[in-house]
Amino acid sequence: MNSNIEIEAKVLLSEEQYELLVNYLGLDKYRKVKQTNYYIDSKERILKQNDIALRIREKDDFVLTLKTPLSEGLLEKNQTISWREYEHFEKSNSFPSGDIKLFLEMLGFNPDQLEILATLSTERIEMNIEDGLLSLDKNIYGENIDYEIEVEASSMDRAEEICQRILNEAGIRDFKFNTLSKQSRAMNALKD
Repeated sequence: MNSNIEIEAKVLLSEEQYELLVNYLGLDKYRKVKQTNYYIDSKERILKQNDIALRIREKDDFVLTLKTPLSEGLLEKNQTISWREYEHFEKSNSFPSGDIKLFLEMLGFNPDQLEILATLSTERIEMNIEDGLLSLDKNIYGENIDYEIEVEASSMDRAEEICQRILNEAGIRDFKFNTLSKQSRAMNALKD
């Protein structure tokens, strides 16, 4: 299992703003990468109540990721799992063995109560910038589609500064930073 700290500034965009940024940054020449996130919690949302996010991301492989908040950014723990482990979990709620399961148990959670509750697919274009990474995302979850820019950097101030500069240079001045994660948006869109 590897761990890292994720610090990113995010802004939700309209479809027109998204297209404007794709053109302004010349990202139409970049390859779009598709990834699907499967968001995990109990029916009672016990992880959310404790500010913990858990997902499996399917991209080139399957990666189980647990995120917990820090004073700045998120502590992210990642564990690669096989497609068989993913499929077994999806069909029978048999949580994959490994460090994340042990970590959840150490925190007092029962992994057998967890299941996949929501799915979100993203078409992502990534570009290295200055001391960070810029991602432009088109997200599809349920009947919803949204667009987002994310800038990862060494600090939140730096990420917001880079993001604001890029948006302003592209002519996008009416925006606010988004604090609602993809997981929160996908889970909030669930029909009970």
